Amino acid sequence: MNPELVSLVDTHCHLTLDTFEKDRRKVIERALKEGVQRIVVPGIDIQSSREAVELAGEYPGLYAAVGVHPHRADTWNTTVAEELVQLSQAKSVVAIGEIGLDFYRNFTARDVQLRAFHAQLELASQCMLPVIIHNRDAINEIVDDLLPWSATLDESLAHRAGVLHAYSADLSEALRMIDAGFYLGIAGPITYKNGAELRDLLTKVPVTRLVVETDSPYLSPDPHRGQRNEPGNVKYVADRLANGLKLDYAETARLTSENAAGLFGWAYATN
Repeated sequence: MNPELVSLVDTHCHLTLDTFEKDRRKVIERALKEGVQRIVVPGIDIQSSREAVELAGEYPGLYAAVGVHPHRADTWNTTVAEELVQLSQAKSVVAIGEIGLDFYRNFTARDVQLRAFHAQLELASQCMLPVIIHNRDAINEIVDDLLPWSATLDESLAHRAGVLHAYSADLSEALRMIDAGFYLGIAGPITYKNGAELRDLLTKVPVTRLVVETDSPYLSPDPHRGQRNEPGNVKYVADRLANGLKLDYAETARLTSENAAGLFGWAYATN
């Protein structure tokens, strides 16, 4: 890894969760020391969406996404939808998310998940924001819904429709989604011993469509697997990606930061 400090973006980090309650400020400060200049904090329900917006207003370099996770899809109603629209007007909000489908855990019924997912796709179109997509054992349904949705987007949003966070599906789906204007979020699993298939896949997609993330406090990369994840650990993801793509670490950091800027609509910072 390049010893010189380079600018990184953690495009997915759940800093609002209780696990960060006691040391959230120190976690953010550690991330800054590691060169993480920007962090996107997605909501998973209406309360965490409010908190993400509040947190982003408190710390420079933090941005919020607002949405209802499939695990919380049973909380979806018109009141929640109306408040998400209001929250989305904050300057710090760069996406609708984390939304999607999870047919692995099935904490909520599939029809309930689909209803909330479809409604939030419509909301994203209304708010002119990209989406942050959660997928677990539901890639066929995700693709079937996102392809026609992305085709209806305004030209200004069509090239940055959203990101498939912690990407784990096949190459064919990856290429289809990239063609539809989506990015792939690369997280800790790229560093795992069993991550060879993912590492190989990433050599076959455009590097201009890759962003890095931690999904903190989850998916801690090696060498911190099994511990609470933090945004500062995104450097391990970037380093493993650089290694797999046979690129310089600093160049990979620059490219993924530029990609994040393109996705979320902020100016790329060189510092």
